Amino acid sequence: MLYYLFNFLDKHFDFPGAGIFQFISFRAGMAIILSLIITTVFGSRLIAYLRYKQVGETVRNLGLEGQIQKQGTPTMGGLIIIAGILIPVLLFAKLENIYIILMLITTVWMGAIGFLDDYIKVFRKNKEGLAGRFKIVGQVGLALIVGWTMYFHPQILVRQTVTGPLPVSVKPHAPIKGLSEEIIVNKEGERLIRVEKATGVYYAKDVKSTTTNVPFYKNNEFDYAKVLKIFGGNYQDYALLVFLLFVIIIITAVSNGANITDGIDGLATGTSAIIGIALMLLAYVSGNTIIADYLKILYIPNSGELVIFASAFVGACIGFLWYNTFPAQVFMGDTGSLTIGGIIAVFAIMIRKELLIPVLCGVFLVENLSVIIQVSWFKYTKRKYGEGRRVFLMSPLHHHFQKKGYHEAKIVTRFWIVGILLAIITIVTLKIR
Repeated sequence: MLYYLFNFLDKHFDFPGAGIFQFISFRAGMAIILSLIITTVFGSRLIAYLRYKQVGETVRNLGLEGQIQKQGTPTMGGLIIIAGILIPVLLFAKLENIYIILMLITTVWMGAIGFLDDYIKVFRKNKEGLAGRFKIVGQVGLALIVGWTMYFHPQILVRQTVTGPLPVSVKPHAPIKGLSEEIIVNKEGERLIRVEKATGVYYAKDVKSTTTNVPFYKNNEFDYAKVLKIFGGNYQDYALLVFLLFVIIIITAVSNGANITDGIDGLATGTSAIIGIALMLLAYVSGNTIIADYLKILYIPNSGELVIFASAFVGACIGFLWYNTFPAQVFMGDTGSLTIGGIIAVFAIMIRKELLIPVLCGVFLVENLSVIIQVSWFKYTKRKYGEGRRVFLMSPLHHHFQKKGYHEAKIVTRFWIVGILLAIITIVTLKIR
């Protein structure tokens, strides 16, 4: 909202300094600062209110050191994270941008699912919370909204370069609002963008596509439509179904992975902040035509606004750590964990970097796999030998290390270090083509 206010002042009154709000870097910086202020300053008030309302965590005795002392710690602190994201984005982002709209929907949608789960646990005294099938339905519903919108919305495009200068006559066309490049129309009536590169002048066009970036693959790009190519025929007619399936799997897996990781103080929050920084950098390069061309990745018009959302997300996570590090004064609950997982998944999908999630979100992946392996092996051995056996002392993996005697602060710090390493590897893949 402040963006529109200062844009109005700059255009109509030549207000000194108002033009600085046109720069994404400035608005991103303001977003992270405001997010930190909201989560640290106002977070304490929310924690006090939660404590007053006796919104405390119910802890099951799993035999872990220091676990019983956490009984009664305020939960549903994810509301702090959500506020730290929504308020800066509403103030500093372009709200008509379709990418921002989808991220706002994701935040509210997943926050509502998590809040309902926590509400049932705390106020209805039902330890199971919201039934798992309803969580899945909510995650799939969000995936369908995101996937359908990305496939059909006219503003969600990727830029494809036409090989070499066009050997056809072109005529000037009225500039399209929001684009600084010269717009022309060829004899077929296509709108093309004139692009100047070091190797010459080329023409590009913005098109609908199910293409995404992936390293170690031909041309660094992968088209979901080609998954069905082996069946021949008009396989591209089913591109939407394949794309939606991938989106459903990614959103469900990442949001549940974040939920499982949120088991000890600061683990999920700190890991998410690291992932958010990496996504912010990836969004910046994907929304900058010069850098995207240099790195040979897809340029996604109008996606630069996502940098502002990512900045608010990082600020909210770091600010929440003020109260969530050991010993935690508040837990985020499913209100926070499902939200941050959904945000990470949808954000990666929109900047066409979702196939890097197994690396970038490696901590979430390993935590998820540890539970799957533990449960599967226990059921298999019980059926075969009559007695269930375990691979880990306890799952998820962070509890395994707790059982081995490691202090949870040390476990969290080491998981953060692994997360930083994975984030660096993810960013480095931009140059491994």
